Amino acid sequence: MRAAPEFIAPMFLASVASVGEIASALAGGAEIVDLKDPAAGALGAWAPAGIREAVSAIAGRRPVSATVGDLPMVPEIVARQVAATAETGVDFVKVGFFDEGHRADCVAAAGATPHGGARLIAVLFADLYAPIGLLEAVRRAGFAGVMLDTARKTGRSLRDALSDADLARFLAAGREQGLMVGLAGALGWSDIAPLAALGPDLLGFRGLLCEGGTRTGALDARRVERVGLALRALRGEPQSINPTQATLEAGAALAGA
Repeated sequence: MRAAPEFIAPMFLASVASVGEIASALAGGAEIVDLKDPAAGALGAWAPAGIREAVSAIAGRRPVSATVGDLPMVPEIVARQVAATAETGVDFVKVGFFDEGHRADCVAAAGATPHGGARLIAVLFADLYAPIGLLEAVRRAGFAGVMLDTARKTGRSLRDALSDADLARFLAAGREQGLMVGLAGALGWSDIAPLAALGPDLLGFRGLLCEGGTRTGALDARRVERVGLALRALRGEPQSINPTQATLEAGAALAGA
């Protein structure tokens, strides 16, 4: 597997819905390019040919993740999709575990599936079940990390589903298991600074980066750039101003544009 570029946490994961959106994501400072079809569900999957095209277009400039889709919790189906996605050459395969029976069996099946040089990321859903209970199974299955997200894309954010104290406990529990831990789920401008302060390895965005602030809209290069600037400010990079001010000013500037 290619060596990933080094970045300071929290890294900026930007979800793109097409190859045409990749240039804006890269130009705006995305540090992980995530291939996801928001019109096809919470974790809508790209077709394998499109994933390969995206991997070729990015050409190692950034790590690439891809979702396997909103799958039924049937171990054989999950395993098949993990294998197919891993074969496309992505760096990370994101596997969502939904609110159905056999979640733990699906975690084990995904981990046991040959996935070449790709690393597995479990996506758990704060608005469906108590996600902290799956972390040990995720670690035992050999996953590299976990993303905490929301499944119901109704505008309610991750921080509507769990308090900051609960999110801090989830992050601590994930680290105890040796997992990389990321947060996502309808994050808004006012969520960036508080969530970054909790110390996740990455923050994931889609809706905030899109025209109109809706996840199915087209990626807006200005929004991508402003999220990138806000995260760099929060990381204390040289060009930063007060982090919270930077984040709120970014949102205000776009709202008035």
